[in-house]
Amino acid sequence: MEEIDSVLAFPLSRVIAEGPNAALTATGNAQPAIMATSILILRILEREFGFALADRVDFTLGHSLGEFAALVAGGYLQFADALYLVQRRAEVMAKVTKDACEEWGGEVGMVALICENEAHMSQMVEHVYDFIHLSSPGAKHDSAEDSPAVEKVTIANINSKNQIVLSGSLERINTLIKHLRSFGGHDPRHHRLKADSPFHTPLMKPAQEAMTRMLAAPSPFTGNDMITFPGLMPCISNVSAHPMKSKVQLKDHLARQCVETVYWLDSIRYLDREQKVRRWLGIGPGYVGRNLVGKEVGMKGAVKGGGVWGITSPKEIEAVVRALDETEQADED
Repeated sequence: MEEIDSVLAFPLSRVIAEGPNAALTATGNAQPAIMATSILILRILEREFGFALADRVDFTLGHSLGEFAALVAGGYLQFADALYLVQRRAEVMAKVTKDACEEWGGEVGMVALICENEAHMSQMVEHVYDFIHLSSPGAKHDSAEDSPAVEKVTIANINSKNQIVLSGSLERINTLIKHLRSFGGHDPRHHRLKADSPFHTPLMKPAQEAMTRMLAAPSPFTGNDMITFPGLMPCISNVSAHPMKSKVQLKDHLARQCVETVYWLDSIRYLDREQKVRRWLGIGPGYVGRNLVGKEVGMKGAVKGGGVWGITSPKEIEAVVRALDETEQADED
């Protein structure tokens, strides 16, 4: 806790514990708070419950901001450096959003689309790409380069077989949804996420550039390269949905994920189908990540020795560790 406040040079631990909520949910505080809380729980898991990551964990991965915690857990990034990067990144993201909205006058954010018929998901994604004038389904940003970044819409996350997240101009997102209903034959449920910046869009290009500069510089705390490679175990990239292959690629992907799509569903399928991962443990505030994994692989009992668990607070650790021990034994038997 002391390290958190020392690195950030302000008492974030007090904001986490006491609020106010408006201060905690602001991008500049929320992102370091989420990352710090995730690692805090992980350290309690290790030190108080004897959970040895190098012995018990085969892969790490994290969704968007969670990728920083995954890199810390995997031994690629020191906690202080990760906290420093996340804080600076969040500050840039908040500033470019504020400046763009003041200049443009519109409202930005993120909206989840849920397709009730999973079989129609890929077709709906194609219609979304067509609407936002992408050069190809695999591209990440608008091909209409003359359009201001703040007015662009992108697919920020492909989260599950029936959920994607759109990011950018809320006015344009609403128009896109009407277009899907009128011309695409789709009627997805949608809800706005609690995000005050349009993450994973071209508007976040300054954050990508800042990340590239910071990752090229030595650690402000040790004077060494921020990234250690290889780590304790493979870490899955949001950008490629496969393990990071080198220090150079890791730095490149970590910077690019500011503006590019998070391929969460592909990441889960890679681990589930190709690597045969059977036990999944999510650590950090909230159960969104755990639930997205559970939708794809089955929460419990889908396979012998399998399961999906989440730890959002220290009080949940004992039951989860017991369940992991039991399923490991069942798998061996």
